[in-house]
Amino acid sequence: MIPTSYPAPQEIARLTARMLLEIGAVHFNADEPFTLASGLPSPTYIDCRKLISYPRIRSTLMDFLTVTVMRNAGLEAFDNIAGGETAGIPFAALVAERMALPMTYVRKKPKGYGRNARIEGDMRDGQRVLLVEDLTTDGGSKLSFVDAIRDTGATCEHTAVIFYYGIFPETEKTLGDHGVALHHLCTWWDVLAEARAQGAFDTATLNGVESFLNDPRAWQAARG
Repeated sequence: MIPTSYPAPQEIARLTARMLLEIGAVHFNADEPFTLASGLPSPTYIDCRKLISYPRIRSTLMDFLTVTVMRNAGLEAFDNIAGGETAGIPFAALVAERMALPMTYVRKKPKGYGRNARIEGDMRDGQRVLLVEDLTTDGGSKLSFVDAIRDTGATCEHTAVIFYYGIFPETEKTLGDHGVALHHLCTWWDVLAEARAQGAFDTATLNGVESFLNDPRAWQAARG
């Protein structure tokens, strides 16, 4: 079923943050920082993959993501929904089901045998493709997926994620310069606000996280 009427974006952001906290997808630890894919330290870590194990929350967030994309891009804006390997694949399938569209997925690199393909499924020349992923930090990892989609002759001007870090100012410029608009449900600021409202972590931890969010590059530089 295609969702058509859901809460305002601000309420979607609050509810998404609440659900991520509820399933234990949010991790804060300033004393022993996590290491991001970039190799840089962070006192925050989020595991959106856990969502696939919570059907009620999973279904609600996929409704939210679908309606967010349709509100922002249009109800007839896409011909194909592509998931990025691997975290984006289940979410792309769920969004494609809601929008009654074909689903494909994009490999991180050619599989090295057979057709040596990066695109799995049926993606065709001229199709307008929505790239779905679980999250984005600085947007860089999306560009390879977008380029692989465009190499088929399809277009990709939009990417949708459940979670957007929202703290690196270059992210939307990086994507925008590549001709890609970003759609998301919530950011670290939404999670921090909901965590404070719930008392989900102690005050010192939340203050430490806020310090990181205000200037992540300085926070990282101070820790090597």
